[in-house]
Amino acid sequence: MDKTNSSKGRIWAARIMSAIVILFMLFDGISKLIKPEPVVEGTLKLGFAQHHIALIGVLALISAVLFAVPRTSFLGALLLTGFFGGAMAANFRVDAPLFGNILFPVYLAVLAWGALWLRNDSFRRLLSGRSVR
Repeated sequence: MDKTNSSKGRIWAARIMSAIVILFMLFDGISKLIKPEPVVEGTLKLGFAQHHIALIGVLALISAVLFAVPRTSFLGALLLTGFFGGAMAANFRVDAPLFGNILFPVYLAVLAWGALWLRNDSFRRLLSGRSVR
């Protein structure tokens, strides 16, 4: 995290946004490894086979951990974006409600990328087209 020009408010906002994403992904990944009945039923309804549930959980946890570590947060955000895209596609496939189910991964992606933008001056410069040096 590059703190040179970051205010305390921006840093705390980024931490809270990151924490929401990380905690949700940890909950999702761990619940897919534990496999309680509602998680299994919900995942099967989305069209996944039961033997894929644990793998989905592991991928969720890896993405969340990479996002949580400042040095790998950009890679984690990229992986989370792919994960969220798959979640959106799965929910589209079963005609899930738009605002409750289909767009929920979009909300999480906005939080993840927004947190990265708030806490990383180099990332902000990169997006603005200015020199990253």
